[in-house]
Amino acid sequence: MRKFVQHSGIVAPLDRANVDTDQIIPKQFLKRIERTGFGQFLFFDWRYQESGELNPDFELNQPEYEGARILVARDNFGCGSSREHAPWALSDYGFRVIMAPSFADIFYNNCFKNGVLPIRLDTGEIDLLMDRAQASRYEITVDLERCLITDASGLSLPFAVEESRRERLLLGLDDIDVTLELEAEIRRYEAERMA
Repeated sequence: MRKFVQHSGIVAPLDRANVDTDQIIPKQFLKRIERTGFGQFLFFDWRYQESGELNPDFELNQPEYEGARILVARDNFGCGSSREHAPWALSDYGFRVIMAPSFADIFYNNCFKNGVLPIRLDTGEIDLLMDRAQASRYEITVDLERCLITDASGLSLPFAVEESRRERLLLGLDDIDVTLELEAEIRRYEAERMA
């Protein structure tokens, strides 16, 4: 998993609440078993018209959000089914950070396991970031070491992340990596049981 220490990027506003995992990555695209290749289908029903052309009215299709790597959304982001494909699609599209007032629990956990940083901010802070992102091309820096969001205009927003999750992202460790750190102890335990 890629390390996450500090990330600067353009903010894309998704001014919608209750964005469920079927909207993030529709079920017809869940046939793949690898974690890559899902970005092209992210928000598929919103991004594309029935003709297959890009929907010019969808937020992420606006030219000012091209290359955005930070997504700001409303309450209950990632609700619905527990598919891990949702953070896979967000990551494959290029998003490293998702900010919202609240997240569905399973989606929130899956983000950390896949190198995406979900940040809970209060509604007023989300409103501020949403307004700035909707007004012009807006870039921020998310610093996980300091748990701080900053911009070129002097913004300084602290955020909280559980320490164990923070450390895993800083070091780029997924569940398998954490288990492998205990390999010597596991081998010792297995050897003692076999004796």
